[in-house]
Amino acid sequence: MANEVELTGSCMCGAVKIVATAHKPSVAACHCNMCRQWSSGPFMGVNCKNAEFEGEENISKIRSSDWAERGFCTKCGSNLFYHITDSNNFQIAAGLFDDQSKLRMSLQVFTDEKPDFYEFSNETRMMTGAEVVAAFTPSQD
Repeated sequence: MANEVELTGSCMCGAVKIVATAHKPSVAACHCNMCRQWSSGPFMGVNCKNAEFEGEENISKIRSSDWAERGFCTKCGSNLFYHITDSNNFQIAAGLFDDQSKLRMSLQVFTDEKPDFYEFSNETRMMTGAEVVAAFTPSQD
């Protein structure tokens, strides 16, 4: 598909290497309380599929909700990804990728939880927490 881009990268120390496919290389900023606690700011992730991790023995995961987990490098502490457990999609931390020149921020989520001390000037789609949950929570059917 023409909008798909293969991205490569690694954590800060190089113990975890990543090869992933991004559909439209866009960045989403999550302003939820958990992401801000996890990263000391909004989590900037690229929605990727077919993610392959070299050095998986250096990845630790924490279950952050009933449906999602977060991964980080056990060697350097780099935040690696947010992953909905019943999918093959990963929100991989944008800063890990070697070439970020094609990335564009296109979405901000949990905008109702964003603190007042920062503001992005990018024009993006904006979604509240309730809108995110309604759009992305797996149905319990």
